[in-house]
Parts: sequence; structure tokens; C-alpha cells
Amino acid sequence: MSDRNSLIARLETLDACAVSDALDSLQLKGAHSGLPRRSTSQRIAGQVMTVKLTDQAPEGGSKRHLGTAAIEASDDHTIIVVEQRTGIDCAGWGGVLANAAKAKGVRGVIMEGPARDVDEYEEIGFPVFSRDTTPHTARGRVWEESFAEVIMVGNENVQAVHAGDYVIADASGVVFIAADKAEQVIGIAEKVAEKERLMTADVLSGKPVSEVMGTNYENMLNKD
Repeated sequence: MSDRNSLIARLETLDACAVSDALDSLQLKGAHSGLPRRSTSQRIAGQVMTVKLTDQAPEGGSKRHLGTAAIEASDDHTIIVVEQRTGIDCAGWGGVLANAAKAKGVRGVIMEGPARDVDEYEEIGFPVFSRDTTPHTARGRVWEESFAEVIMVGNENVQAVHAGDYVIADASGVVFIAADKAEQVIGIAEKVAEKERLMTADVLSGKPVSEVMGTNYENMLNKD
């Protein structure tokens, strides 16, 4: 069994499409569209730390600012994933949090909901993916319900995401891998990536694309 660091190092060599194909081969959920990258041109891969927001103010007032506990519990292999499904137009992530996360070494943030201060993310070189953007503050609108607990991500293809799961996100989309499936999924994705590398080499060498993109392509995950 590979440890966390080696799994993330392998995941970093892949892209979201190869990992999505690997999940498809196992009939597993995990790939999501509609969460575009709002800043930088970086692909990110790492282990998930979760935050869940709510529109219900806690009794006695909020004990901490949303997102702060997750940042302090994270390290340089972490990607923070925030669920903000309240339906309220306000941002569950902003510039001060982004600066704090970057200083802690956090690799990026994925917002199932709106983010703000997008220009600032670009200025500091911090990758943020989000469902929407808005200038509205979360202050007085939403509060943190929990962190490091299960959250839900996705629009039509809703999926439970746990702290400790793995994720890769790039310009094509966001893909989550359950922690107990990571070794298997990453192994298959590596085979997909290598097969497609060889196919590209064939095309560039002059082999007809109709041959390269034939039944061999459709069956490539079933031959191993």
C-alpha cells in the first residue's frame, strides 16, 4: 500500500481526464464539471480537507471565522474543499483566507458554491476552483457548520466527499477519489495516460488516426 505522499506524487503526473476514465472503468463517481478554475493556470492534486457551511447562525454567535480551522489543520499536501449549498449569494472563500492558506502551503481551494476576491487569487498565485463568483461577503449570511466532516459536491452528479479523499483539478474539471480506492484508481489512470501517450506518438509518426482511434482505444482499459 502506497503512503499519502507517494500517491499524491503519482497523481500529480496525471490529469483530470485520465483519472475520470479510470473511475469510469470501475463504474465509480467522482468527476465533476461546472467548477472552473478561477485563478492561475495550475493543475492541483492533493488530499482533501473539507469545510461545510450553513445558513443557520449558531447559538451564542460564531466561535470562529469560517475556513480558519481547516487552514490551520492543513499542510502542503492539502486541497481545501468547501460546500456552500445554502442558496444564498455570498462567498464562502475570500482573499484573506486565500493568503492564509497559501502561507500554510495549501495547494488550492475548490468551492462548491461562490468565491470572491478572484483578482487577488491571481495576484498571489493561488488556485481556486468554484461553482460561481460573487462580491457578496459571507458575514452575517452563512456560518461554518463543520470541518473535516463529510460534505456533498456536484450539481446533477452529487457525491459525498470525505476529509482524506484525494482530488485532482485542472482546466477540464475536478475529480475526487475515495481514499480506499486511490491506489487502484491511480494505477488505472497511469495506464490510460501511457496508452494515450503512445497513441499520440503513433499519430505524430503518420499512422492513420482512424486506426489509432479504433476499437483498441475503446477497449484499452479492458485489456489489462
